[in-house]
Amino acid sequence: MSEHRDSARYILATASATCALIVLDTNVVAVSLPSIARTFQASFADVEWVVSAYMVAFASCLLPAGGLADRFGRKRMLLLGLAVFFLASLGCGLAPSAALLDLARAAKGVGAAMLLTAALAVIANTFHEGPERIRAWAVWGTCMGLATTVAPLVGGVITQWLGWRWIFLLNLPVCAVLAASASRFIKESRNPAAGPIDAAGSALFGLALALGIWALIEAPAAGWASWLTGARLSAAALLLVGFIQVQRLRAHAMVDLALFRQPRFVAAVLAMFGYAACAQVMMTFLPLYLQNAFGLSAIAAGLGMLPFALAMVAGPYLGAALARQVSSMTLLSAGLLLIGAGNLLTARVAGAASYGLVALGMVTTGLGAGLLNGDTQKAIMAYVPRNRTGMASGISTTTRFTAIVTSVGVLGAVLAARTKAAFYARPEVTPAIRRTLDTDFLSRVLAGDIAQASLHLPPAVRASLAGAAHASFASGFAAALYLAAAAAAMIAVAVRWLANRASEEAPAHVSGCTPSREPS
Repeated sequence: MSEHRDSARYILATASATCALIVLDTNVVAVSLPSIARTFQASFADVEWVVSAYMVAFASCLLPAGGLADRFGRKRMLLLGLAVFFLASLGCGLAPSAALLDLARAAKGVGAAMLLTAALAVIANTFHEGPERIRAWAVWGTCMGLATTVAPLVGGVITQWLGWRWIFLLNLPVCAVLAASASRFIKESRNPAAGPIDAAGSALFGLALALGIWALIEAPAAGWASWLTGARLSAAALLLVGFIQVQRLRAHAMVDLALFRQPRFVAAVLAMFGYAACAQVMMTFLPLYLQNAFGLSAIAAGLGMLPFALAMVAGPYLGAALARQVSSMTLLSAGLLLIGAGNLLTARVAGAASYGLVALGMVTTGLGAGLLNGDTQKAIMAYVPRNRTGMASGISTTTRFTAIVTSVGVLGAVLAARTKAAFYARPEVTPAIRRTLDTDFLSRVLAGDIAQASLHLPPAVRASLAGAAHASFASGFAAALYLAAAAAAMIAVAVRWLANRASEEAPAHVSGCTPSREPS
C-alpha cells in the first residue's frame, strides 16, 4: 500500500509539473512581447501573433490530442508531446525573424496540446474517486496557481537579464527531466473501446478557429466592414457548423454532443469560457499595459503583475470556504461576478496613473479567477466516464484556450481601435506632427516599441509623443476591460439561469456518468 501511495505521488508530481510547464510557458511570454517587438521591429498585429499562433495551434489540437491519448496511450502521448515541445522551444529560441518565431510557436502549441491532455488524463485515470481524487486535483490546482504566480516575474527577469530568447531555451532541460520522470513512474493507460481518430472533425475545428482569429487580429487594419474581414468570419462560421455536423454523425466523435444537453455541464463549460476570456487573457494584456502606460521595465512589469497572480493563488482557498455554504453553480457565478467587478474597477482607474488603484482591481479579478480555476475543471470532468477522460480534458482545455485566443483577438482589436482614436485626439498630436509619423507608428507603439518608432523625431517631440502614447494606451486598455467586465457579468447570469433550469429537471445520466447531485 505504501509503495502504491509513493508511486501515485510521483505520478501526480510529474503530471502536475508538466501542466505547470505549459501554464508557465503560456504566461511567461507576455512580459517579453515589447522586447520581441524591438528585436524584429514588429507591429502590434505581429506581437499578437506571437501569442495567437501558439494559442490557435494549442486550442485546435486539444480535442484530437485527447482522443489520441485515449486511443494510443496517455504515457506515449506525454512523451511524444515533450519531444515536440523540446524541439519547438529550440526553434523559438533560435528564430531569426518574427514569421519563423510564429511558426515555431505554432509547433509548440501542438506539443503543448499533446502534453496537457495526456497529463490531465493521467491524473484522472490514476486518482479515481473520494478524498484521494479531491487531494490530487487540489495539488494540481496549487501547481497551476504557483506557475501563474511566478510566470510574469520569471519572464521579466529572463527578458531583462538574459534576453527574451532564453525564455524558450530554458525549457530544454526541464523537458528532459520531465521525460525521464514520466518514463520511470507513469504506467501506460488507454481506452480499450476507443474509436477511430476523427481527422475531419479535427481539421474543421482547427481551420475554423484559425480563420476566426485571423479575421479578428487583422480587422483593425483591413476594416471591420471590409469584405475580407466578412469573408474570413463567414468561412470560420461555416467550418464550425461543419464541425458540429461531423460530430453529430460520427459514432466515435471527439466530442460527445449529448453532454451539452445537460444544463449543469453547459454551465461549467460556459463558466470556463468566461473565466479564460475575461480573466486569464489579462495575463497577455496587463504586462503590455504596465510597460506602455507606466513605462516600466520588463522586471518591474513582472513584479507589477504579482497582485493578480497572488490573488489567483488565494482564490481556491476562498472557494473552499464558500463551497461549505453554497452550491458549485453559485460558486461559479460568484467567481465570474468577481472577475467582472475587478475588470470594471481596473478600467475605471486605468488612466489615473495610480498603480495602487490598478493593483486593487487586479486583486479582485485574481480572486475570481483563482476561485474558478479548479472548480470549472472539476465540474467538467465530473460528467464524463473514466474511459473517456482524454475527451473530458480535451473539452475543458479547448474551452479554456479557445476563449483566451478569441479574447486576445477581440479585446486586442478594441484596444488598438480605442488607442488609435485617443492618440490622434490628443492636443500634442498636431497635424504637422501627424504628417511626420510613419504609417505603422501607432502599431509599433502598441507593441511597446515607441523608442524605435519615434527615433527619427526631435527629442522634444519624442517626449511629448511618449506621454500621449502612454495615456492613449491606458484609454485603449480601459475600453478592452469594460468589454471584459460586461461579458463576465452576462456569463454569470447565464450560468445561474442554467443552474436553475437544471434544478427543475430530473437528474440526467449521460454516457454512463452520473452528474453531481448537490443543489443548485
